[in-house]
Amino acid sequence: MNIIRFVNEHSNSVLAAITDQNQVYSLPFKDFLELIEIAEQKNQTPLSIVKEVITDSVPMEEEVDELKLTTPIDAPEVWAAGVTYEKSKQARNYEATEGKLDATTFYDKVYDAKRPEIFLKSTSARTVGPDDIVYLRSDSTWQIPEPELGLVIDSKGKILGYTIGNDMSCRDIEGENPLYLPQAKIWKHSCSIGPSIRLTETVGDPYDFDIFCRIYRDNQLSVEGSASTRQLKRSLEELISYLVLDNDVFDGTVLLTGTCIVPPNEFTLEDGDMVEIEISQIGVLRNQVKTQSPKLLSAN
Repeated sequence: MNIIRFVNEHSNSVLAAITDQNQVYSLPFKDFLELIEIAEQKNQTPLSIVKEVITDSVPMEEEVDELKLTTPIDAPEVWAAGVTYEKSKQARNYEATEGKLDATTFYDKVYDAKRPEIFLKSTSARTVGPDDIVYLRSDSTWQIPEPELGLVIDSKGKILGYTIGNDMSCRDIEGENPLYLPQAKIWKHSCSIGPSIRLTETVGDPYDFDIFCRIYRDNQLSVEGSASTRQLKRSLEELISYLVLDNDVFDGTVLLTGTCIVPPNEFTLEDGDMVEIEISQIGVLRNQVKTQSPKLLSAN
């Protein structure tokens, strides 16, 4: 069972459920967190609450592809973990050493360290959803998407569901100096999440998600790659434990768990590219890449 949010013809936000048979049912909750809250009040699972609602309901006439989806949750903050896959470690080393593949750097140390790398990626106002535009950063010449499994958690770190995240990154800026990480990760529309939240109780094994990334240029497939959460170096619980440690974490926070799909080193995103990130059981997160207009840049 997946939870989505869409904008109806009256510009109102509507929460809905998608069954595994691809039937869409409107839900009588203002947002995902209200569903969670009601489930807790009734001492039931969110899945059981949704099943109760849709049992006597008629599915919507519209197909999922006909709906104008938005972010499935207004995540107050989006955090991200880095260097959680070996492929990510290799890519970060390449950036930091100007292509010296056999060099050892601090990325090797954090990959093997007890403490993971965790950083603030985005806030609700900065995060976009399915079919929204992600922007390129104007002072970078080497930019890529980072396909990641996202954990939707509550204030105590409990996993409420799973979503998809695109952690847009500037490889040149991060490689120049690790202290530039915030600038390499955070700018206008540099993070997208969606298209749905897969309820936790419907996922048998979170280390069995298959991840795919496809980048189209001029309507032609330019880059593609695949991975699995089985390749994660760290456990999801481990990453969450360091995020919530001595920290104020808000209900509905999203934690991106790192990437294992990195485009070829000679590749950089360009204006007009289309990025598709697919994770089994969750769906496809699709975003077009755009250069910010001079008007937008002057307004920042």
